[in-house]
Amino acid sequence: MRTIIEPFRIKSVEPLHHTTVEERERYLERAGYNLFGIDARHILIDLLTDSGTSAMSTEQWAGIMRGDESYAGGESFFRLKRAADDLTGFRHMIPTHQGRAAERILFAVMCKPGTIVPSNTHFDTTRANIEFTGARAVDLPIPEAADTQARLDFKGNMDTAALEALIVREGAGNVPLAMLTVTNNSGGGQPVSMANIEAVKGVCARHGIPLYLDACRFAENAWFIHEREAGYGDWTPKRIAQKMFSLADGCTFSAKKDAFANIGGFLSTNDDRISQQQTNLLILTEGFPTYGGLAGRDLEAIAVGLEEVLDPDYLRYRIVSTGYLGRHIADRGVPIVEPPGGHAIYIDAARMLPHIPKAQFPAQALAVELYRHAGIRSVEIGTLMFGAAARHELLRLAIPRRVYTQSHIDYVVEAILEVNAAKDGIRGLEIVQEPPFLRHFSARLRPV
Repeated sequence: MRTIIEPFRIKSVEPLHHTTVEERERYLERAGYNLFGIDARHILIDLLTDSGTSAMSTEQWAGIMRGDESYAGGESFFRLKRAADDLTGFRHMIPTHQGRAAERILFAVMCKPGTIVPSNTHFDTTRANIEFTGARAVDLPIPEAADTQARLDFKGNMDTAALEALIVREGAGNVPLAMLTVTNNSGGGQPVSMANIEAVKGVCARHGIPLYLDACRFAENAWFIHEREAGYGDWTPKRIAQKMFSLADGCTFSAKKDAFANIGGFLSTNDDRISQQQTNLLILTEGFPTYGGLAGRDLEAIAVGLEEVLDPDYLRYRIVSTGYLGRHIADRGVPIVEPPGGHAIYIDAARMLPHIPKAQFPAQALAVELYRHAGIRSVEIGTLMFGAAARHELLRLAIPRRVYTQSHIDYVVEAILEVNAAKDGIRGLEIVQEPPFLRHFSARLRPV
């Protein structure tokens, strides 16, 4: 059979609410043309993020009922630890309330002013947490990633020659760790090959630098390796993921992505000394090491999700269904980051809206128009989010896991094509108010 169906059936439903164009215009004005400021009840299709927005399974809900809410040493922690240990193989794991908490602890312990953390591409919270310590976040994507239209199997790879040159130029002592984001979120949700992980590890090992994975979407990355990289076609996703983790010295993980959980994450390492420092900071700011800012029921949901996400039927459906959205708009003239990624489709707003200059945030302007036209919420990945560090002006359509059906996605396709047909009338935006960090979350804008 050629038709790929959802490998689940719907057991509970949540109503969606339609709004009018006039109502949406009022909501935009009230929110300062920032979609983060619009109430979720006024959103029809929410593609703002795939983080914490998944539909949990019957087994996860059953796990929630089993949750052990003991303050210290609860059984739910040990169930999560067994699942994480089996998957990652790292010696130490501490739970955190989400991925950015793991990032904050990691960089607070390992970074200091003047140090440098290279990556294939840092995401927004990662970059902010690094820079908050006084360190510098450096992106080293492969040169081919600069062309959004180039179709490469592993466009999320790190430029290992550039990594080597950076370490030699700056000195290994000034590089406390290197990171690989799998899949490469800011780079268009593109996967990283096993060969590239091995090559990055080789460079780091020669210079005595630990390698950490930002492993939020490790399972999707593993599936791309299974599908595209020679030698892994008969490997299970779990076996591939285990090899990915074996090449690293630690990881940060947001369970709100590839574990289907609505909250949670963890931080892992093989370094005994670093682990103790991380645990001390966890106790100070998150909670006791066996709950780390989470309820026991959340730990249970994560433990189940780590197993469910590696199901080949689910991963096949996930990647194919994301590609369905990408191909249906790209083949009709909407420029996307090619090829379609795993968790999201990224529209190249600079290419789609050449009449809007970078300083007027073309991707944010497109996000505003898509909401105004059809009630769809998306997110800008460009100059509003990253400032001068932005390499592209992208609009991300992040697809929550196990939430929307094909008819929902067909509606999104129709809306995007209609917006594209009237794109010449879209206006740019300017900032009227912004915070010092992560401005895209709360900045207020107005049409130019």
